[in-house]
Amino acid sequence: MLLAVPPVESGWRAALDAAPPASAWLELQTDLGLAPRTVEAYGRALADYLAVCVRDGIDPCRAGRSDIARYVRDLMARPHPRRGGSVGIGSGAGLANATLQQRLVAVRLFYDYLVEECICPTNPVGRGRYTVGRGFGGERHRGLIPQFTALPWIPTDAEWCLLLQAARALPLRDRLMLALAYDAALRREELCALATDDLDPAHRTLRIRAETTKNRRGRVVPYSAATGTLLALYLQHRRGITTRRGPLFVSESRRNRGQPITVWTWSKVVRRLADTVGLRRFSTHTLRHLCLTDLARCGWEIHAIAQFAGHRSTSTTLRYIHLSGRDLASRLRDGMSQIHAARVEKLAATAAAEESTR
Repeated sequence: MLLAVPPVESGWRAALDAAPPASAWLELQTDLGLAPRTVEAYGRALADYLAVCVRDGIDPCRAGRSDIARYVRDLMARPHPRRGGSVGIGSGAGLANATLQQRLVAVRLFYDYLVEECICPTNPVGRGRYTVGRGFGGERHRGLIPQFTALPWIPTDAEWCLLLQAARALPLRDRLMLALAYDAALRREELCALATDDLDPAHRTLRIRAETTKNRRGRVVPYSAATGTLLALYLQHRRGITTRRGPLFVSESRRNRGQPITVWTWSKVVRRLADTVGLRRFSTHTLRHLCLTDLARCGWEIHAIAQFAGHRSTSTTLRYIHLSGRDLASRLRDGMSQIHAARVEKLAATAAAEESTR
């Protein structure tokens, strides 16, 4: 029975193991080749939903639209786990709008599975869609939660300098990881999964293996000469820890010496660095945002940035790239100055023509 679900606090895997259909659905996602982090996110979201069903006495197999709406209301009333009771912009709650969407996506896909297995007659979550035959100009039926696309936060130049100043106190391994994460616009999982065989110091490039990426698309990306100097120093330092080939970044602690570091280890490093300089919004993904934005500022074409980032679609790239108001003001000023110069030139030509007719 799906109702025999322990609280999420006992562990989301235990919660799903107690609900056979939920456990079977999550195993199916793994067998279909979804990224491990995606499977984990789906599992946590589904365990959260089932826990709310248990708390409110809802049978998930008989849940209707009103029960899903009750779950949405519960989500929107929750405080952010890191910011206490603060309210997030755009979501109307402490949880970010993207988090709310992610929770509902997992529940919707789960009900798709239950319908296909003839466990539930219909999917109570439904989908936002455009009216058939009217295209984009017709009436739009929105989903349960309005979707907002917020600009990713990136540090200002002054904040970036402050971070780099604090990063000087980090161990060599962490400084190299910080440099590579920015230089190559790497995701957290891609950075931590780098292996010694992925390096090409002669050409200063990294091979990002397809199996380590979010969308299973491999790529080769360059890194700067300064990062190359750090890499050479780290490889020499690494030989004092382990001479085995394999994961590039290894633990230096006594307990796990020589073992590959985890994404959580890197997240803790970045969190401590952010707390040191008082920038709580700085995260492991901020380095990727900043790199892609800087490439746009330098005039890179959108398709080149998408290839560099490993995106399947340029629409995904556009969500990561945002120019600051200062950048836009500068472009507007330059563009207007050219237009103004052209108009002045035409006015001068008109004045000259009038003089010639006198």
